[in-house]
Amino acid sequence: MRYGAALPLLVVAASCVPPASDVAASPPPPPRAEPVNPPQPVVVGPIAPLRRDFTLRGIAEQGGAMVGQAPSGTAALTLDGRPVAMTADGWFLIAFDRDAAPEARLVATVADGARIERVLAVALGQWRIENINAPYRGSASSDAEFERRRPAELAQIAAARATDHASDGWRQSFIWPVTGRRSGFFGSQRVYQGKPGSYHSGADIAVPAGTPFVAPADGVVVLAASSPFTLEGNLLIVDHGMGLNSAFLHCQRLDVKAGDRVVQGQPLGTVGATGRATGAHMHWGMKWRDARLDPGKLAGPMGR
Repeated sequence: MRYGAALPLLVVAASCVPPASDVAASPPPPPRAEPVNPPQPVVVGPIAPLRRDFTLRGIAEQGGAMVGQAPSGTAALTLDGRPVAMTADGWFLIAFDRDAAPEARLVATVADGARIERVLAVALGQWRIENINAPYRGSASSDAEFERRRPAELAQIAAARATDHASDGWRQSFIWPVTGRRSGFFGSQRVYQGKPGSYHSGADIAVPAGTPFVAPADGVVVLAASSPFTLEGNLLIVDHGMGLNSAFLHCQRLDVKAGDRVVQGQPLGTVGATGRATGAHMHWGMKWRDARLDPGKLAGPMGR
């Protein structure tokens, strides 16, 4: 009797299990639809570190120039209180006159108003100074024609040098416009019994008349004399951008005109002896704003 009572419980438990045929008949779940264009992972490149100070290339020296990059977020840049132009990514050019003071102060004002300063020690230039035991007599007397023409010539030169074009020539390594014997050196000066005369404002290269000369860097022609100037003769000035320009004096012929864009190494004309010159040579002068620079410091040693 005890075994018979357990039988109904086993029957009830077995009735809770579905038949095998019912399990096999259940359809599988539908596959999950994949998007046609699945989202791509976002690739984040390295973030450039913030510049907390100036990056400078070159030497701070009289007659020389430097290229630099301002600290991140710089809104305004000055050198000794005067504004300095910058590119969108903060690059700039500064330079130092032949008689620059021994110190220069570079100041960046960032977006939040903070100031970052760098005091530059400006090295003395090594100029060729000749002491003459004779009284200073001043410049040679000028004739009436010179006095009449000179103011207009100086106005043309000033207007040309005040023009600033978008050019990256200032970023390049400069080359010599012509090679030959160095006959005059930038900064050389005679001192007459303690009184200094005017110094030489460019680099002179003595070559035969008619020798071609080329652009030392990219730029835009801002002055091409239509007739010889009284002192400079056939004068050509090329703007390299950022306030830096080159002047080529005493040319025999000019092959470019104002407004022309030129590239480094492009022929610009031929060397001559026009204006006040004692012989055929190329006088290459450079300025950054009002500062007179030594072309040899930008172009380096002259190759042959």
